[in-house]
Amino acid sequence: MRAFKILFACLFFIVLSQACTKEINPEASFKGFEAPLNFPLVHYNFTINPVNKAGFDLGKKLFYDGILSRDGSISCGSCHQQAAAFAHFDHTISHGIDDKIGNRNAPVIQNTAWQQYFAWDGGIFHLDDFPINPITNPVEMDEKMPQVLSKLNANSTYRTMFKKAFNNDSVDYASLTMALSQFMNMLVSNQSRYDEYLAGNESALSVNEKVGLNLFMNKCNSCHTAPLFTDNKFHNTGLATSSDLGRATVTVQDSDLYKFKTPSLRNIELTGPYMHDGRFQTLLECVQHYNTGFHYSANLDPNLYFAVK
Repeated sequence: MRAFKILFACLFFIVLSQACTKEINPEASFKGFEAPLNFPLVHYNFTINPVNKAGFDLGKKLFYDGILSRDGSISCGSCHQQAAAFAHFDHTISHGIDDKIGNRNAPVIQNTAWQQYFAWDGGIFHLDDFPINPITNPVEMDEKMPQVLSKLNANSTYRTMFKKAFNNDSVDYASLTMALSQFMNMLVSNQSRYDEYLAGNESALSVNEKVGLNLFMNKCNSCHTAPLFTDNKFHNTGLATSSDLGRATVTVQDSDLYKFKTPSLRNIELTGPYMHDGRFQTLLECVQHYNTGFHYSANLDPNLYFAVK
């Protein structure tokens, strides 16, 4: 019984960290990027690519436009759906062009300015490079970058918007990716009841949620580190895996086998299914995995290794 009390107390807290990620309204006194006071320093270099309204508007239009895909059927927003906090709602493994199936669940897009590595295996090292992977992936958007630029340059609306945002007479690779970064960097998730509690509002959390918070900080915070609820690192969490080698796909190091990036728990109630392969449908399944369901391997995360022993 005690194990289930711990499970449900943790779930009380995990759900309260939800603060629906929303794009900033560009028409309401647009201020650009503003970091929440309780968040750490950002990783993204805004001195090179500061967010402005024209760039945000352009990035938003590109994000939701199928023009970036081979046949116009898939946009960034097809898999990163706003209603699901920019995750892929109700898809265990994400589907792309021609309904082709990939091998991972699309990761959520939120708080990108604080991230150093992108994708489950961290194979992308800069946010500006992030969109190129899905655009050129044959099972996602299946397009060539020269063809993307050709289509955008042939579109008078886009040429006008790029001119306004970057003072470019033609669309180029750098301004395309920087516009998308401006939009994604504005998807800041904060202002949850947890954040209100940190700001001093004791009544923001219920008694059960405070119990869950205490358990979470003692048992889960080492990887899902507050306030972002991720350490932005890679861990082998004892999932039974098959062909997906995780971080080792990038580093080619046995020590990185089956390690995947720690996902943020912000908006977690909206972003299921869970894990890199979407194997868990509910938060309870996730917590039960860490309680009793993980599998031993040589490079299992030390926090779980000691639990095994």
